[in-house]
Amino acid sequence: MKIYIRIPTQTLELFDDNGMLLRRYQVSTGANGVGEENGSFCTPRGRHVIRAKVGAGQPENAVFIERRPTGEYYTPDLGKQHAGRDWILTRILWLSGCESGFNRSGSCDTMRRYIYIHGTPDGTEMGRPGSRGCVRMRNKELVELFDLVQAGTEVEIVA
Repeated sequence: MKIYIRIPTQTLELFDDNGMLLRRYQVSTGANGVGEENGSFCTPRGRHVIRAKVGAGQPENAVFIERRPTGEYYTPDLGKQHAGRDWILTRILWLSGCESGFNRSGSCDTMRRYIYIHGTPDGTEMGRPGSRGCVRMRNKELVELFDLVQAGTEVEIVA
């Protein structure tokens, strides 16, 4: 399996080992565009792997902070109570860069920047940049993807 995240089209594509397209999803990447520097809130480019899968068995809309479920479940009312919060919901696929000096190590390390593929509130617009650097997905689609991939799956982010 391999994942391609295409910034210009705001899509995530999952391919099997023979290069056959299995799934295509609309996503939302960094509102600040692409970039690898810590603190940029940009989506990092290049070759990555899924370092860890977090949230197996959690219900849809489970809220995560620092990769741990809080016990909360996102609702529009909770969203109003915590306006401006960066919602990380349902599941997390934590990415790790593979290119030393570009997206691995030092001030450009994707994993240390906590760049994830994660769920987001259902009302969040997909197909246009809007995140703080992560790759946002619809919750139902993320659950499907989460169940199809393993830790170590290659992820290529292209601009």
